Amino acid sequence: MSFLREFKEFAVKGNAVDMAVGIVLGASFNGVVNSIVNDILMPPIGWVVGGVEFRHLEIVLRHARMVADGTELPAVSIRYGALVNTIIEFLIVALTVFFVVKVMNRIIRAREASPA
Repeated sequence: MSFLREFKEFAVKGNAVDMAVGIVLGASFNGVVNSIVNDILMPPIGWVVGGVEFRHLEIVLRHARMVADGTELPAVSIRYGALVNTIIEFLIVALTVFFVVKVMNRIIRAREASPA
């Protein structure tokens, strides 16, 4: 079987279309999760811990400075606030995927258990 023919059979199968739909929905879902974390969850958490913008929390290793030729060297910092935001986003996505898989498994088991 030629490579092109095999690829055509793969692309026409429902699995490839399902995968493409999943990728598009996943990319959109990423935007929603980012908004939930950055616009809904983190502002109250930042307010509780002292009114800070969480994603801007950082440990500055070296401040920005001007060198002799007039160019500016940027600051060097560890941005742990951005890491905390990313971890929360990951946990939300992982929890959502867990629930989706759990529901799908329940549906599959119910379909297999019911007499056709």
